[in-house]
This record gives sequence, structure tokens and C-alpha cells, in this order.
Amino acid sequence: MKKHLLLFAFSALALTSCEDDDVQGYELDMLKGEWKTVKEERISGADNTTVLSTDTPIGCSTQSVTEFKTDYYTAYTKFSGVGATCTSQKTEGTYSYANESKELVIKYDNDMDRKYKVVILSNTELRLMQMFDNIDINGDGKIDITYITYKR
Repeated sequence: MKKHLLLFAFSALALTSCEDDDVQGYELDMLKGEWKTVKEERISGADNTTVLSTDTPIGCSTQSVTEFKTDYYTAYTKFSGVGATCTSQKTEGTYSYANESKELVIKYDNDMDRKYKVVILSNTELRLMQMFDNIDINGDGKIDITYITYKR
């Protein structure tokens, strides 16, 4: 009886310890690929629902791409220019992701860590809450939050 109980306890421990790795792998698999920014919103810190401003890419910037790979490599290719004359500049780096806290930290070469919270992660949409450089835009004394939405 003790052997069966001990075997059951070790089996349960082994199964539960793999669960986080499976979720982490699944979410990294959904994150991998190229993402285009579709909008950047500043939301009131007072109620976390009132949209204070929205920016959407126009012109060459609509081609800008953020890329994630499962080996924790990331790159941002920025397109800029006027009319049909677009130029690109690629910045590479690494990222870390914690599936339990939904914290994504991006570190581009020669830059500081930039922390985000993943609000939405699906096969077609990624929405991040920026956790750095947020300011009080509307003067109500509460720090307003920037959300960035990406699509494939």
C-alpha cells in the first residue's frame, strides 16, 4: 500500500511540474512570428477604460514589423519615409516571457529592458500593456497607460 501511495505521489508531482512548461511552450508558439502594429492607445489610469488618444500607423510605418522566435530572439524592423520611398532599419535583441504573470520583457541591443504585460495573445492578435515611460496625459493625477495592439 505504501508503495502505491508513494508511486501515486511521485506521479502527481511529475505531472504538475510539467504543466507550466507546456503552457509556456504553447504561448511562446503563439507569440512566434511577425506582428504589425495596428494601434497604440493611451488609456486613463483613473478607470482603465477611457481612451484618451489613439495612434494608428500611416504611410511607410504600416510596414513596420516586430518579430518573435521561440529561442527568445526578437527584432523590430522600422519602416519610414515619404510616399512610395520607404527605408527600413532593423534592431535585434532578446526577450523573456513569464506565462504565469504574463510579463514580457524586451531588450533590444544597446537599449534598456522594456517591460510589458500581455493582455491578449491569440493566433491573430497581440495586445500589450506598456509598463514603462507611462505619464499622466490628462492631468488628473493618475498615470495613464499605453496599450499597443498588433495583428499578424
